Amino acid sequence: MASTRAPIDACTLLDADHRKVKTLFKDFEEVATSKAKTAAAKRRALADQICLELTVHAQIEEEIFYPALRAAIKEEDLLDEAEVEHASAKELIAQIQSGDESDPKWSAKVTVLGEYIDHHVKEERNEIFVKARAAKKLDLVGMREQLTARKEQLMEENAGATA
Repeated sequence: MASTRAPIDACTLLDADHRKVKTLFKDFEEVATSKAKTAAAKRRALADQICLELTVHAQIEEEIFYPALRAAIKEEDLLDEAEVEHASAKELIAQIQSGDESDPKWSAKVTVLGEYIDHHVKEERNEIFVKARAAKKLDLVGMREQLTARKEQLMEENAGATA
């Protein structure tokens, strides 16, 4: 029996990142208001992981995915909005990374980042990925390999920076 499953392409890879981060945000939410002694450390570890995942994800989109899309689909407004959303997310990420988890607003910033990312993900899934998959000029399977290689490189660099 032949499989009718679509090949794993760039959009599938990027969406897997979205799902991973969504899970991290849910894990964060579970410990966000806990007063347990270990909760603050767990909140910080989860927030740091969320920030790393989102930073790397945004960078591979901005370096590889969005430029290829701009050349193929000419949807300037849609891609401009996505890049502005990335810039706003990066500002919140910087505040979270430099913030103190004992500050009551620190957890709120992580929560707002999660809500912001939910909105961004919906637009990517419902608009950007649909247009990318419809574009005849894009090799999304080949791009997946490029995105994967760059993501691995950035994760290694960041692991070295935090070690």
